[in-house]
Amino acid sequence: MIRLFTGWDARETIGWSAFAGSAIRKSSLPVSLTPLSSARRDGSNTFTYSRFLVPELCGYEGFAIFADGADMICMADLADLWALRDPEKAIQVVKHSYLTKHPRKYVGTVMECDNRDYMRKNWSSLCIWNCGHPANKIVTSELVAESNGMALHGFYWLSDDLIGELPIEWNWLVDEYGKNPEAKLLHFTAGIPAIPRYAASPHAQAWFHESALANMDPDLTEPVKERKYHKA
Repeated sequence: MIRLFTGWDARETIGWSAFAGSAIRKSSLPVSLTPLSSARRDGSNTFTYSRFLVPELCGYEGFAIFADGADMICMADLADLWALRDPEKAIQVVKHSYLTKHPRKYVGTVMECDNRDYMRKNWSSLCIWNCGHPANKIVTSELVAESNGMALHGFYWLSDDLIGELPIEWNWLVDEYGKNPEAKLLHFTAGIPAIPRYAASPHAQAWFHESALANMDPDLTEPVKERKYHKA
């Protein structure tokens, strides 16, 4: 079973639903899905810090995936990502190195904010946690509460050799890198296509497809809003 933790923000429910549906539907293994949120935040959403609670929530045992989720969709079998687990690493991430093309994100919404550049930007947005690695035992809820956000996103408690690298296709930054037919997980970092400003983003049609499926009723025949009810 794949343990998958995702960010959760009530303002991004439509995006979270699209990601959750895509990840579960395309996985060849069972998925245990846990959304995370917290009251403390200094970014655009409510899961800035909660991602760092994953080892503690897992009892410092086994592996788990964290994904921002709300601005992502999965394009490939999550089991393929799960298969990349490395017991020698404390965490595995896509090691992005870029300066953003978008100084503001979520433009036109209540979540609009500055999109700052910082060290190891977006590394923590998709990661495989080795929850049982000794180096992660110090990552407690108390440590997270006391630590600076930028330090946490930079994995300051880990030496460089304990941070493993994942293929960039597993955290493809659509708004920064453009279109990629080989991408396995699409990440709409500036804003999901549901926001008018980003409706024509690269891979927008893939996002709209997943969103439409997420809003179908259980028998997957008609959208809920169009379903017709008949008296017996």
